[in-house]
Amino acid sequence: MGNLIHWVFAVTGVIFIAELVVGRHRGIYSRNDWFVNTICILFGLLLRPLSAAAIASVLAALLPQWKGALAGAPFLPSLIAIVLLGEFANYWVHRLSHQFKGARHMDWLWRMHRTHHTGKYVNVLLNFRTSLFWTLVGGLSWVLALSLYLGLALPAGFAVTLFMLWGIITHADFRWDDAIRAHPRVGTAFRAMEHVLISPGVHHSHHGYGRDGGNFRNYGIMLAIYDWMFGTLYIPKGRPFRYGIPGESPHWADDAFAPMKPAEWTHGLRNGSRSHMQAEGAIDRQD
Repeated sequence: MGNLIHWVFAVTGVIFIAELVVGRHRGIYSRNDWFVNTICILFGLLLRPLSAAAIASVLAALLPQWKGALAGAPFLPSLIAIVLLGEFANYWVHRLSHQFKGARHMDWLWRMHRTHHTGKYVNVLLNFRTSLFWTLVGGLSWVLALSLYLGLALPAGFAVTLFMLWGIITHADFRWDDAIRAHPRVGTAFRAMEHVLISPGVHHSHHGYGRDGGNFRNYGIMLAIYDWMFGTLYIPKGRPFRYGIPGESPHWADDAFAPMKPAEWTHGLRNGSRSHMQAEGAIDRQD
C-alpha cells in the first residue's frame, strides 16, 4: 500500500509543478488561504493516521468478532464492493453536509466541509484543503477503515489510491475535458460517460456558483452514478462563473479547525473581558 501512496504523491507533484509553470497559482491566494492550506496539508498528514486509528478502535469495540473475517475474499469483487460502498457513503455524508448548512443542530457538519469550499480557486492543493477533523465523519473514511478491519487490505489500498488519484485529476486546474465535451463527434459519448464517471468539469461545477456552478450538485468523488440516480447530477458547458462560496470567508483558524471556532471563541472572550472591565470602571466612577 505504501508504494501505491507514493504514486499518488508523485502524480500530485507533477501536476502541481505543471500548474506552477503555466501560472495557475500566481496571485490567487489570500493571507487566509496561506494559513488554511498550510495547516490542512501539513497537520492533515499527521492527523489522518490518528483519525484512522480512532475509527479502528471504534470498529474493534463494536465488531470484535469480525476482525479479519473477509481476509480470503477475492480481490476484484472486493475492490468493486469497496468502491461502490465508499462512494455511496461519501455521497450521502457529502450531500447532507451541504443540505445542513444553517441547520440549527447540524450546521457543524457543513462547517467541517466548508473548509474545502472556501478557496476561490480549484487546483491540486484544494484537494488536500479539508478540515482537520473531516476524516472522522467522512463516509468514505469509515468504509475504507471497515474494509481494512475485515482483512481486505490489498483491495482497500487500491481503492484509496483510485479515489486519491481521481480527486487529484478532477481538482487539477487543467480542463482538458471541455474540448472533448464540445467536440461534435465524441461530445455526446463523453457526456454520456459523465453520467457514470466524475470529470474535472463536473467536479469543478460543484466548487462554483453562478453560471455553470452548482454547490448543491455533483457530490461524487469518482462515480457519478449516485448523483444521476438521486437527481443531483449537473453536467456543465464550461467553467463556473465564480469558484468558492459567496460572502466573506471565515477566519483561517475557524476554517482549518472546523467545526471548532477558536477565533470566534477568542473574540468572544476578549469582548467579554472588555465588557467586564468597562463595567468595573463604571462602578468605580460611581463610587
